[in-house]
Amino acid sequence: MTDDEFDVLDELYFVYSFDHVKDELSWESEHLKTVLKVLVDKGWVKCFKDVHRELTKEEVEFDSNYNQYLYLASKAGLFAHNER
Repeated sequence: MTDDEFDVLDELYFVYSFDHVKDELSWESEHLKTVLKVLVDKGWVKCFKDVHRELTKEEVEFDSNYNQYLYLASKAGLFAHNER
């Protein structure tokens, strides 16, 4: 796990928007998008349409909708984060 992946997971113990995470980390949008994409692909972060609706992998259109999703660390992501 990279330092950037760790930092993002550290922010995602609760469901947060892309903009909230970006603001908390003070990162550029493209950088956060890149790190989130890796975490979503690893299964360490889940995407949500709203706070009550998790998207399946098939429903996620990350490249076009990444800034509209809400994010939450998955159980696997939390384990990876806490093992470091």
